[in-house]
Amino acid sequence: MKDPENISEVAKLPPDYMGFIFYENTPRNFDAEIPEIPSEIKKTGVFVNEKINVILDRTKKYDLNALQLHGDESAAFCAELKTLLMETSVEIIKVFSVNDDFNFKRLKEYETVVDYFLFDTKGKNKGGNGITFNWEILKEYPSEIPFFLSGGIGPHEIEEIKKLKAYFKQNGNENLLYAIDVNSKFEEQPGFKDVVKLEKFVKQI
Repeated sequence: MKDPENISEVAKLPPDYMGFIFYENTPRNFDAEIPEIPSEIKKTGVFVNEKINVILDRTKKYDLNALQLHGDESAAFCAELKTLLMETSVEIIKVFSVNDDFNFKRLKEYETVVDYFLFDTKGKNKGGNGITFNWEILKEYPSEIPFFLSGGIGPHEIEEIKKLKAYFKQNGNENLLYAIDVNSKFEEQPGFKDVVKLEKFVKQI
């Protein structure tokens, strides 16, 4: 999200989380002020290989509720960040770019230092590539950490999302598929969301 008026309109839906990207190498980079939005919406800062002091500064300045780490952050980095945020309720979401060869064993060392994982499509950009990955590999998901599903999700993926949710429910793991992260398929331009399209998606999902 970038435009204050657009942020206010999307907030009326309302989403559970709203993302603000603090990464200069993207047209979605956020450098404005966040208008007042309902407190139940978790303001989420998205960072890519950023220094911890910068993350903490943005967290305080924008009163962020969650941090999405979209780079090559190590488990040690996440552990340090978690320690520094120990007296807060700020959530840490670690992103992994996924393709058919993704090794879920990579997640093990992060399980004690993050609150959620997020699986995005491996592509040329750090997110916002507009393409989905093969969700079948998620049926081999070995962790108990809930995850966000991301990567080119739009209206055409609704039925597949419901099928995946049903799969986890049938296997007694309904809570693992925690959230759906949408972005480029609902944009009129980078950082500016189509509110009507989003509202219809929310009702259908």
